[in-house]
Amino acid sequence: MSRDDALAAADRHVTNGTLKADLARRIALSTESQRPDSGPLLRGYLADEIVPALQQMGFQTGIHDNPADARAPVLVAHRHEDADRPTILIYGHGDVLYGMDDAWSDGGDPWCLTERDGRWYGRGAVDNKGQHSINLAALAVVLQVRGRLGFNVKILLEMGEEIGSPGLDAFCRENKDALAADVLIASDGPRISNAEPTIFLGSRGVINFDLVCDFRDGAHHSGNWGGLLADPAITLAHAIAAITDRQGHIRVPEWLPPEIPDSVRALTEKLTLDPSPGDPAIDPDWGEPGLSGPEKLYAWSSFAVLAMQAGRPEAPVNAIAGRAAAHCQLRYVVGVDPDAIVPALRAHLAREGVAGVTVTASPTGFFRATRTDPDDPWVGLARSSIAATTGRAPSIMPGLGGSLPNEVFAETLGLPTVWIPHSHPACGQHAPDEHMLADVAASGMAIMTGLFWDIGEE
Repeated sequence: MSRDDALAAADRHVTNGTLKADLARRIALSTESQRPDSGPLLRGYLADEIVPALQQMGFQTGIHDNPADARAPVLVAHRHEDADRPTILIYGHGDVLYGMDDAWSDGGDPWCLTERDGRWYGRGAVDNKGQHSINLAALAVVLQVRGRLGFNVKILLEMGEEIGSPGLDAFCRENKDALAADVLIASDGPRISNAEPTIFLGSRGVINFDLVCDFRDGAHHSGNWGGLLADPAITLAHAIAAITDRQGHIRVPEWLPPEIPDSVRALTEKLTLDPSPGDPAIDPDWGEPGLSGPEKLYAWSSFAVLAMQAGRPEAPVNAIAGRAAAHCQLRYVVGVDPDAIVPALRAHLAREGVAGVTVTASPTGFFRATRTDPDDPWVGLARSSIAATTGRAPSIMPGLGGSLPNEVFAETLGLPTVWIPHSHPACGQHAPDEHMLADVAASGMAIMTGLFWDIGEE
């Protein structure tokens, strides 16, 4: 049996409806990790769906309690073939964001896989049930065709990624030997464009924080007190204006990397941002001047105000508010010290003469920036394998523009990380109408089958 035989079997796995049927069963489980009563469904997803599929492939499996959140267990599975062959670690998450049941188009049900116009709709279709389902199916295809994988596999599937992966780092620290491997190969996030096979090597870090101007209790009539009382909303506006200029250029020096490494710049020079139908138009003058779009998105830091409030926006009154607040976010890259982000902002506001603003980091939603060396041999293997399967070299991104718990694998476990996404920019993850493209599912099956076949070659 040959590589071509494996690719043909991967294609049949999609065209005969097997992959879609597996995904439909998994989507039907409403594994919303944000719900306080979700524990039984989260554990059931692992026990009823994933464990049987892995045991059929000869994996030893175990479901473990999460050290930080009892609702969100962790699955670890292992198939060992040969101590002289490499070991890969595969990661995924089975929890999903809220279904938003009433907001789907055409009366769609987030818990029922529906196909329309080459799209598979359902909560988790791409984030992340569809993506790890493809990777597990590709393992099964190689095992079926070759009779063995030709390498060792460890699988880590968590059920709390959508609530910030609580306990994941602690679990991996406690089980470092059991999770030891040569490389992480996983799938999450989108491709750079629908038809472009993509590899990314890490992710930007993220930290959320609150800016609060809490000046006094209650509001006071603007006719009686206007001009006498400091307005917290105006002070807050000046604080935000001190963080960036009017074009979004960050003015806090510690939030920016010292440079873009040559190896990273060489990757971004090959990337283009091709918007899909329905995507917003890019504002070319926004952000760091002198950088290309891919450099801004994958190799530089960006600041955003996610929400802000003063007074009662839904019913304004003639009064000076006593309090104003903004919830903000910094996405940052390797080269920025995450422990210095909040102290640097406090010092910057003091230098700018903005007083009365409290800066508080959010207790959750923090991921560190990571990036595998683009010259790592595992990156080269993945690049050449994908090119052999698809007939085109994949786009390689230095890091995902969004954030993932990749520091757990890159730092805690010390692995090179190779992410191969099976989604697309307009997939609707974290929104109504989440969907996977059927042709991307077929492409992903072929890519992962080819890669696992190549890793197992003697």
